[in-house]
Amino acid sequence: MSAGGGGEFGLIARHFTRPARSPRVVLGVGDDCAIVQPDPGQQLAISSDMLVEGRHFLPTVPPERLGHKALAVNLSDLAACGAEPLACTLALALPRVDDDFLAGLARGLWALAEAHGIDLVGGDTTAGPLNICITVFGQVPPGQALLRSGARPGDELWVSGTLGDARLALEAFRGQLPMAALAADFDRLRLAMEMPQPRVALGLALRGLASSAIDLSDGLAGDLAHVLRRSGVGATVDVDALPRSALLAAQPLALQHQCLLSGGDDYELLFTVAPGRHAEVHDAARLAGVPVSCCGRIETTPGLRVVDRHGQPVVGDWRGFDHFGA
Repeated sequence: MSAGGGGEFGLIARHFTRPARSPRVVLGVGDDCAIVQPDPGQQLAISSDMLVEGRHFLPTVPPERLGHKALAVNLSDLAACGAEPLACTLALALPRVDDDFLAGLARGLWALAEAHGIDLVGGDTTAGPLNICITVFGQVPPGQALLRSGARPGDELWVSGTLGDARLALEAFRGQLPMAALAADFDRLRLAMEMPQPRVALGLALRGLASSAIDLSDGLAGDLAHVLRRSGVGATVDVDALPRSALLAAQPLALQHQCLLSGGDDYELLFTVAPGRHAEVHDAARLAGVPVSCCGRIETTPGLRVVDRHGQPVVGDWRGFDHFGA
């Protein structure tokens, strides 16, 4: 992403070029490559996520919220790894140049970038269907990254924040819920869907404490399945222990379960911790300013089992979102 005059380079200069603020950015926008210097002794953590109109977001989403979400879903990956954000790049396909749209997109992106102290250091633009792809770069001390492969039998399963509101908003957009029943709460549901908050501070606080972690992008059941496969273990989840908003708790139980277990777009952290460390987990949560809930346990027997508070099985199709199966 190099800045210049009109057309492609003009829009980059207008909306996506600022002087780098972090001393870790040696060279930002303007050359063929950016140069980022991690702190001495740190390892790079890198992740990319793509948002495609009609697949990941509705065309009615305000551009400022879209800019926020595009970066937030990537920062959430760094959070799940326990990595400190450093910088990001942006690859953007546009059906046409719309300065009002781009100004809003840039505002949302810059606001979240500034909140996490990172710089936009490069990328690319092209003509095409609306597609936003961000790559984030973070750093983590050797051996301290949170991985999906560390869960062990006996570990307890924890989740941050509340789950399911983003899926509830989607059901409302789809016409499956009467808007009148949601009333003023719909705006809050839209925020959950369109402006998720990456749990970076919690991920950093869990280093050395959590045995594994993943961010919840495709639904708890589907994302937990990745941890179980990588760790070679199984799990039991208490669906009644899953944290939910009062609005979701007022919905029919079957809808609650669907939103909680396979809703997606929550971007909370799901993590495992050895038993007997509740005080440490709650200390980490307080430090990060994020509530956490213990909702299950890791077991030797493979597979995922969902039960209620009485230990009775809860049956359902809890498959997570699949980009090629949905």
